[in-house]
Amino acid sequence: MAEILERSGYLVKVRVEVPADRVKASYEALLKDLASRVRVPGFRPGKAPLKVVEARLGREALLQDLKERLVEETYPEAVRELGLSPVAARVVEQDLSEGEGFRYVAEVENYPEVRLPDWRSFALEVSPPEVTEEMVEKALEELRQRYAELVPVEREAQEKDHLFVRTEEGAEFPIDLAKALPHVREALLGKKAGDVVMVPVLNDKGEKVREVRTEVLEVKTLKLPELDEEFAKTLEAESLEDLKNRVRESLKRQAERAYEEARERAFLEKLAEGLEVEIPPSMLRAEERHLLEHLAEDLYRQGISLEAYLEALKVKGELEKFQEDLRKEAEKRVRIALAREKLAEELNPEVSEEEWQAYLQAAARAYGVSVQDLRRQFGEEGLARLKERLRQDKAVQEEVRNVARSVVRAVKELRAGWLSRPDKQIKWPRTK
Repeated sequence: MAEILERSGYLVKVRVEVPADRVKASYEALLKDLASRVRVPGFRPGKAPLKVVEARLGREALLQDLKERLVEETYPEAVRELGLSPVAARVVEQDLSEGEGFRYVAEVENYPEVRLPDWRSFALEVSPPEVTEEMVEKALEELRQRYAELVPVEREAQEKDHLFVRTEEGAEFPIDLAKALPHVREALLGKKAGDVVMVPVLNDKGEKVREVRTEVLEVKTLKLPELDEEFAKTLEAESLEDLKNRVRESLKRQAERAYEEARERAFLEKLAEGLEVEIPPSMLRAEERHLLEHLAEDLYRQGISLEAYLEALKVKGELEKFQEDLRKEAEKRVRIALAREKLAEELNPEVSEEEWQAYLQAAARAYGVSVQDLRRQFGEEGLARLKERLRQDKAVQEEVRNVARSVVRAVKELRAGWLSRPDKQIKWPRTK
């Protein structure tokens, strides 16, 4: 039997009572399970009498294990019975007496109740996209960079050059100076083919631990193709002007997508800011851990550990600010997630089978797997979460469009009202 003792915001105090017969059955099951695994001198494994096993393990330790087992078994049943959606819980009281039932009290952090602000009155202050000729020229330059060739040069290495080197162990590999670690770039800049240089190796704290004798075998630089008719044809354009038009249209499509995404972000941020909710601390802590895990992965790719990064912040006196920023970002993300979820709950948009299949195909492409592999890897629960994500995306997109239509409608109504004022009536000239 379970009952709610107190409820205050997200915090719910719950009492659970387990009848004596269930306690007895659970104790016997625990004892049998342990007897099959515990070695008792003089008995074959699993053959010792239960009383002997009980005496060997100690009744107090067994009762403690029993309490943990009973909580694990009955807590999920209790929260289902009470209609709770817990995000965290802890047992604050428990009582187990000989021959009687087991009673315990748990403090449950329940999933928070959420109230959305009046989003229909939102004004999304996002500037419309503009594609300039400077942007077109920059994109064309990037195309030239993409199709550039590496050619050897007989000169000293410069910042954007590529070097081919050989270490004292005989390993040969290329180095892109633009992407090299600062201490490696500094050691190799200004060197030419045939030069030998000692390249330092640093530890996680940025301290030099040794040097590697490195020979520069070759210096290469990027040779860009000319922006002419021939280059345009290699990109399957009819002419250079056609290539420019294609680039311009591509930039316009990108700008439109970026504009829609910016409007959605602005809408969600305003929705989250106006959200009425009391967030359980456990949800915030979980999001902070999630952010730190992502940071640790990014740092690892740069050859830096999270511990070293945090220690460096501490030395600079910036650790407290980092922690405060982390808490703010975690709260912002949780609020946005709750806002998305509540919006989808209220609007309940339908996801067609065609939309769902298209979404799965896009997700599979993003992961670099087939749709079948994606389904297998995600499983039923993962696919359900993915579909809910699509439903939430659709709710946000629909409401952003509705907000835009509301603004247009309001402008039209305002204009109509202005024209209907007596002092703004059009004065037709009298005919003679």
